Amino acid sequence: MNASPHEGAPGGGRYGEAVFRPEQAGEGERIDFGALAYDDITMARLRALGVGPGWRCLDVGAGTGTVSRRLLDEARVESVLAVDRDVRFLGERPVAGLDLLEADVTAPDFAPGRFRLVHARFVLMHLPEHERVVARLAELVAPGGVLVLSDAVDLTGDRAPATPYTLAMRAMWQGLRDTIGTDVSWVPSYPQLLRGAGLVPVAAEIHVPPLVPGSPLSRFWADTWERSRAAMRGTGLVDDAGVDAAIRYLDSDACASLSAGMLTAWGWRPGESA
Repeated sequence: MNASPHEGAPGGGRYGEAVFRPEQAGEGERIDFGALAYDDITMARLRALGVGPGWRCLDVGAGTGTVSRRLLDEARVESVLAVDRDVRFLGERPVAGLDLLEADVTAPDFAPGRFRLVHARFVLMHLPEHERVVARLAELVAPGGVLVLSDAVDLTGDRAPATPYTLAMRAMWQGLRDTIGTDVSWVPSYPQLLRGAGLVPVAAEIHVPPLVPGSPLSRFWADTWERSRAAMRGTGLVDDAGVDAAIRYLDSDACASLSAGMLTAWGWRPGESA
């Protein structure tokens, strides 16, 4: 999960430093829990879009590289350039056709070439300059190629029943916004942003995986709260006891809540593919 330095974060922090530090024990495992929850739906969408042999792919914010490797192993694409600000997890399992690039996608000189598939998941929600980055990523799509973006959609609004889970999630979103600028409120505008970047046609879908005690998704959220606990406390919406209660709730039969959804939007660059 890529994130980059940005001046727009209210707290002046950044993903990977203020929270979710890659050197912190268990961070790679936390990312992998998220991958176990979302990779199948991501790969199903990419296959439905025709991603396959001959495709050159760019995977932005590649994290531990699960999508990059599955593109090579299952979709049989020609190559994948996996990009992240910190590539330590990506280099743990070298694979033929997988190239690594340690880079900041918000940097003005980020220009890795053009690709038939440009993919980014759970990246732009952490970047205050997301509109500019969407436009930049669209420029990296070759004619006949597709840009595929996925990010979280919060389903714990004011009308959601108050449970330990919903209270913790509200505190997490607010705490991350205060510290590193994370903002998921704009994610439903993806289709319009893609269209505004010159891509056509565009479409989108939302997937909401179930919260099941002991599941990878439940473990992902528990680990995420542990790593963002200080930011959550800082909101005044929850204290340590509240975070602990939410973690216990996730692992109990009392759990009756909706996880964050994953909105995936895609848009095509007009023209014939190479």
